[in-house]
Amino acid sequence: MKSVIICDMEGVIQEMNKGALNMFGYSKEELVGIKRVSIFSEADIVIQNVLGWLDEANKKGKSIVKTRFKRKDGSLFNAEILITPNYANGKDKAQTGYCGITKEINEKVEIPIKFSTKLIRGIAITRGGFTLASILPMVVVSYFLSSTGNLSFLNSILSISGVFFLHLFSNLYNDYFDVKHGTDDANSEYFNVGDKSLVLRGAQISGGSRAIELGLITLKKTKKLANIMLSISMIFLIIVCHNSYLITNSLSNVKAISFIAFIAIVLGYFYTAKPVRLSGRSGLGELTIFLCFGPLLTVGSAIAMSTNTIFIDFQNLRDFIMIGLPLGLLTTNILFINQFPDHNSDKITGKINLVVLLGKKLSRWIFLLNFVITIILSYSLKDLFSSKVLNFNETAFSVIISMLAIYGIFICYGLFKNYNKRSLVYYNIQTIYYQIFFCFGIIISFYF
Repeated sequence: MKSVIICDMEGVIQEMNKGALNMFGYSKEELVGIKRVSIFSEADIVIQNVLGWLDEANKKGKSIVKTRFKRKDGSLFNAEILITPNYANGKDKAQTGYCGITKEINEKVEIPIKFSTKLIRGIAITRGGFTLASILPMVVVSYFLSSTGNLSFLNSILSISGVFFLHLFSNLYNDYFDVKHGTDDANSEYFNVGDKSLVLRGAQISGGSRAIELGLITLKKTKKLANIMLSISMIFLIIVCHNSYLITNSLSNVKAISFIAFIAIVLGYFYTAKPVRLSGRSGLGELTIFLCFGPLLTVGSAIAMSTNTIFIDFQNLRDFIMIGLPLGLLTTNILFINQFPDHNSDKITGKINLVVLLGKKLSRWIFLLNFVITIILSYSLKDLFSSKVLNFNETAFSVIISMLAIYGIFICYGLFKNYNKRSLVYYNIQTIYYQIFFCFGIIISFYF
């Protein structure tokens, strides 16, 4: 008997026949409505081939491929699968998913894994794409310092590199503890971009990286890799501190950089680590993200990159705090909207973030409020940039922020309308884009 499995557009298994249960060694209760068909394949094959197979099925009406599949006990077998689009409500209606008909074959199947796939594998494990949330604010600060003639270019590169590895450390421990605490395993409603975005194609944007579940890496190796990332970031920190002392001939910046780095490490680790677990403490997780990707990041970057001694008082730090406020809110909104699909699993496992605490319907207004405050703060930045940045173009800045305000309204409207639907994923993607466009908008206005 052949295996027949029907899944929805996101790969969640909807139906499977007796042949599928026998072939893969699962019970219906373990899979239907819970797991995705990616559970049957090796991780590298999923990353490299699955979206291409689905594209072919959509364009040609079917895709026939030979591949390796994986049973529940971990054993592998060679198979041929016929993939066709599925229209449960009739072919005149929208596509509802895919049907896969699989038969085991005796012939040898070779699936060469490309170097690009291995690279994507590393990005998937570490969620490296999300490091833009920390890198771009630092680039904004470096451009600001450069325009005022106070930038150490070497320390700028070193600081960004150090924070990049520190961000990976936090991402990996986030996955490690969410898997260990059962949060990710309980999550069957997470969002994957799939083919909905060319830039983010196939990326996980909620529910963790799923790297451990897919078999990309083990729990033990995730922890080990996290510690390696922390060690590398510490090497960069030491070099930055040494250079800062040589440039300023003072320990003032060194002390401040070290203190801020220590705070960032503690917050990054205890964001998901028990007993603190900031991500599940009624808003403390959101506050942590706001600080770490907002004022803490921009102030720390300024001190590390500056050729001048920056004393720790509000007068000296005010400009960089102001730059950090809207950037922190935008990154918080990325986290916030990603909590909507994770609501049920977070609630079940005691991860009481704001969306769980307030509910999805009320949480929409927090998201909107963050956007409104971001735009208000952005217009407030115009005076700061006008007085400090020599080539600042006020007109360009005003036009860019006005366009971003309209874009923000569009995203908020999408959240309000789709907050309890799978179609919300489109607006999760747009929220990520928004933070990127915002940072580039500031930089463009410096040198328009």
